[in-house]
Amino acid sequence: MKQGRRAGVCLAFGVLSGSLFWSTSAAFGLAAILHTNVWLFEVFRYCGALYLLYLAVKSLRSAFSTAPLTLPANQAMTAKGCYLSGLLIHLTNPKAILFFAALYSIGVPPTASPLALLSVILVVGALSSLIFLGYAVLFSYSGVRRIYLKSKRVFESVFAVFFGAASLKLLISGAGK
Repeated sequence: MKQGRRAGVCLAFGVLSGSLFWSTSAAFGLAAILHTNVWLFEVFRYCGALYLLYLAVKSLRSAFSTAPLTLPANQAMTAKGCYLSGLLIHLTNPKAILFFAALYSIGVPPTASPLALLSVILVVGALSSLIFLGYAVLFSYSGVRRIYLKSKRVFESVFAVFFGAASLKLLISGAGK
């Protein structure tokens, strides 16, 4: 947010590239691999749950932090650095792997044609583009950043509850199977 719109858009394009990678991988084989190798899916499920729990704790700590509510001072990054940061964030995010694996193994019929799979990839990509690029543009405005900083404790508390609940749901969803 502090580095401006250009940096945010570059970061968003990195995230979108990672999303496209996972979506394409899941559409054309990853979902089938995870479906036939349940142990691998379980590894991703536990990694995803632990990652969500980590985000919950991090959000909770941020919500109750006594540090002044300002944007952290980050080193200025190049457009390439911002892009690579977004890409790395998304490629190493176990939630992304789980989301796309679940989308294609549960939400798309196994008899779907390659054209149908491509259409799902495009629709998910378009929706993701609207969301991530929208965030980049929205939070590039100083007024929006001020509102966010004033409401940060509330947002972080809500995120903590959401991430914690999602983590528990992910851990419990496989219990007893």
